[in-house]
Amino acid sequence: MTHPVIAVGHVAVVTGGASGIGLAAAKRFAEAGMTVVLVDRIEDRLAAAKAEVSLLSPEGTVITSKTNVSDRAAVEALAKNLFGRFGTVHLLFDNAGIQPGSGIFGPLANWDAVLKVNLHGVIHVAQVFGERMVQSGEPGLIVITGSKQGITTPPGDPAYNVAKAGVKAFAEALQHDLRNREGGKVEARLMIPGFVFTPLTQKGRTEKPDGAWTPEQTADFMLEKLGTEDFYILCPDGEVTREMDEKRIAWAAGDIVENRPPLSRWHKDWADKFKAWAAG
Repeated sequence: MTHPVIAVGHVAVVTGGASGIGLAAAKRFAEAGMTVVLVDRIEDRLAAAKAEVSLLSPEGTVITSKTNVSDRAAVEALAKNLFGRFGTVHLLFDNAGIQPGSGIFGPLANWDAVLKVNLHGVIHVAQVFGERMVQSGEPGLIVITGSKQGITTPPGDPAYNVAKAGVKAFAEALQHDLRNREGGKVEARLMIPGFVFTPLTQKGRTEKPDGAWTPEQTADFMLEKLGTEDFYILCPDGEVTREMDEKRIAWAAGDIVENRPPLSRWHKDWADKFKAWAAG
């Protein structure tokens, strides 16, 4: 069983839908008999993705839209078109993201690109579609893709961490708002993937590392958890169990509570202490 909005004839919009987790989820929505709207900024990928998804939904409808989610006006235009055509959107998978890499004093262009897509883009899509979903009066679900990097903020890609930390805070605030609306029928969830082998994480590799999950495994885990009351959909992978994720998250919060150095898990005076504590 999964969430009741995932049903025959309902409409699912997937941003970042031409590859990775977005494409894998879109296939599952198509198999469920939903009308699927694939949104991406790369046109060639969209055409290929539509062909794949259409094979799984011969009786359904698969639509593509070349849209850059960092462009608020483009998102508004897309929503106006879809709500005018279908009346509502039942499921919004707010999933688009990029990861060109960054450094604290690295190129400004990378910071701008990541924040525009991974943070502002997520907010644009959720606000523009979410408001219309609420106004439609129909049951609805907004799933936002976050990242463990937005929670434990490991060193190495600070722009990505900053964006995903903002996404976590936004998703929490969104759900708080939605659940306090009288008679509200729309809710939000935060998807937190583990190590998933996608174009975002390939980094030149052609073979999936043993520790990585496939996008399909991740989508299936998400669908299973959408059938529960879980807001935080915390995905394990082939290397990291949920137990270890919980320990890493608790340790990161402990840096503040216990006034340790920031990112103490990677600090020369604290790294071994974390390892010993996590092994206990």
